[in-house]
Amino acid sequence: MIEATLCFPLREWTPDERTGDDRERTDEVLLIEKRRGLGEGWYNGPGGKLENGETPRECAVRETREEVGLAVRNLEKAGELTFTLDGDRHTFCHVYRTRSFDGEPTPSDEARPEWVPIDEVPYDRMWEDDRLWLPAVLEGDTVAGEFRFEGGEPLDEADFADHDLERDVSFEDRS
Repeated sequence: MIEATLCFPLREWTPDERTGDDRERTDEVLLIEKRRGLGEGWYNGPGGKLENGETPRECAVRETREEVGLAVRNLEKAGELTFTLDGDRHTFCHVYRTRSFDGEPTPSDEARPEWVPIDEVPYDRMWEDDRLWLPAVLEGDTVAGEFRFEGGEPLDEADFADHDLERDVSFEDRS
């Protein structure tokens, strides 16, 4: 089983009156378009697999830095997601969010970053399960869920079959 992380940096975007931008103030989330590996071509948050001896928080910080050049801190645990494939546990994912970071996101070989207004998240270009749990995370809630896929490897080509999802979960005693 793979243990992994996702990190969702958030910011408040304020229009610049000097440039004549008349959009309203809004919250944005940093998403990446995956350029390779599992989920290539799809959008998600920065993240990846834990390395030996690494905590989930350390992994989220490292992966976000490696994938988009952002130095995140003050991560808040927002979710724990289990993904099964044909009845076997495939991936356990720790989900974090933060409003604390330094730097500007930059593309890498692995990811193309993009700030997206929360009400415009491209769920049609994401994993099918994301539309079930990610809105809660972006609203400030916590989630725990199991998402079942069928159809064999690779996971990103399997069919989404079913899920269980719980909101308002406490992660105080967890990593």
